[in-house]
Amino acid sequence: MAPSRTTAEIATQPEVWREALRTLPRHAAALPRRGERVAVIGCGTSWFMAQAYADLREAGGHGETDAFAASRFPHGRRYDRVVALTRSGTTSEVLAVLGRLAGTVATTAVTADPATPVMDLAGAVAVLDFADEESVVQTRFATTALALLRAHLEAEDALPGGVATVAGAAEDAELALTRPLEAAVREAGQFTFLGTGWTYGLAQEAALKMREAAGAWTEAYPAMEYRHGPISITGPGRVAWALGPLPDGLAEEIQKVGGTLVADGLDPLAGLVLAQRLAVAVAEARGLDPDRPRNLTRSVVLADPGA
Repeated sequence: MAPSRTTAEIATQPEVWREALRTLPRHAAALPRRGERVAVIGCGTSWFMAQAYADLREAGGHGETDAFAASRFPHGRRYDRVVALTRSGTTSEVLAVLGRLAGTVATTAVTADPATPVMDLAGAVAVLDFADEESVVQTRFATTALALLRAHLEAEDALPGGVATVAGAAEDAELALTRPLEAAVREAGQFTFLGTGWTYGLAQEAALKMREAAGAWTEAYPAMEYRHGPISITGPGRVAWALGPLPDGLAEEIQKVGGTLVADGLDPLAGLVLAQRLAVAVAEARGLDPDRPRNLTRSVVLADPGA
């Protein structure tokens, strides 16, 4: 059987991240300046990438950065720049925010499609058309947008300590595409993804991929919060998956209660690629088509985005 379209797009991520690196000089002028107070908005997957970038940028000393679901943007708060992440360029909530902000604050959109309304509403645009995708379930555009933003911080000497280069992340992503998924993970009945700092956004995205593609029971938490209740669901047949390092002692606690721990040692963005592969594998094992997720469309367009 031919691989799904989603699988094919997942497999392109190392190369499209490298393309983001190559195109950074073309997009750099649209991206936040050092010291700007920035808000990053998105919906669904893009919101989780916004969270990851906000943590990275602020921890690296590039400037105060907040992340919001577009529908929750605080219009009364002052920012020097608002960055919108939108694969389709048509998402209603994002367009509503950009339209309301027009002429009052600098705005930037990172999108995949140069023929959409966001091109007219944002003050500056970074078009990553080489990372566009046909799938409903978003994979490579989201990770490439984050790779571009991460590469920009790298170029500005503003990556937090311990965060690798995007080139290094791409090498790890190649490993993630070939690493076997153990039966205990593929056949688990529940998955909890854990992250620390910027990787918490990635943990939320990994859980979303499992829900979207496979209809799986998944949750995501900051790693330190896992002890404060969520560990109670851990046990045989259930997975705790760390994106990035775990706090001291947590691995032993997961193993003590019989959970299956995944701590792959990959760059966290590459670890997300492995989780994307798991989502497709679980979907197919359950007789689901990852290219046709239930109740989802490629873009959410509301009749009245201001409602």
